[in-house]
Amino acid sequence: MTKRSHRLRVALAPLVLLAVTWTATAPAFAVTRTGKVVQPTQQLAALRSDLQAFSKPTRGAATLGLVRSRRPITGGRTVLPVLDERTSADGTRWLLVRLPGRPNGRTGWIRRRTTVTSATRWHLVVETSTRRMTVYRDGRPVRTVKAVVGKRSTPTPIGEFFVEEDIQLRATAAGAPFAIALSARSNVLQEFNGGPGQIALHGRTRIGGVLGTAVSHGCVRLDDRTLRWLVLRVGPGVPVTITN
Repeated sequence: MTKRSHRLRVALAPLVLLAVTWTATAPAFAVTRTGKVVQPTQQLAALRSDLQAFSKPTRGAATLGLVRSRRPITGGRTVLPVLDERTSADGTRWLLVRLPGRPNGRTGWIRRRTTVTSATRWHLVVETSTRRMTVYRDGRPVRTVKAVVGKRSTPTPIGEFFVEEDIQLRATAAGAPFAIALSARSNVLQEFNGGPGQIALHGRTRIGGVLGTAVSHGCVRLDDRTLRWLVLRVGPGVPVTITN
């Protein structure tokens, strides 16, 4: 080995060590363009029966309403994202969860014993300003696609939501082939086509819309290929972040 190659190896050694150290300690999450941190996993709670949600993790706390164990359209199991966990003085274990329905962003405490817990590695982020949706797995982006979002008069609501249920539609139905119903509700339309103004990710069959535009009533329209890819991977409880 020449003196020059020896000096080069000595000089590069600290850089190699730095690279190895950075890789070992690199955070296992992504940060979106708008500063949202996407964690690698999200704990979920599937409801085994209808139950009450409470304002605090204690007996006697104010009730926030009954949460049904089955979703209204498909009859599938209700699955809620878990935000926190506590044990009260009497030994009851509680979960703080996101709740479906109005107002957007509702949370409440439920008893853990009435649930079956699991976790998901998926997270969807919709950016209304860029009119794109990014799919994350294990805290890393795996696919970004163009989308149709709400127009100015009926904007897509901003906030933290989750998938309520996946619905397969008739081939000729508006929005086919699938609708991925979210916990989000329109801030403008209290009712739409007989429903509660619920926001969904769905197709463009019979309603159109150019991908990358803002022309919907608040829902997010995607191309058929993306929807078919999503429903094979994304189920109830998967977190959905909608940003501007």
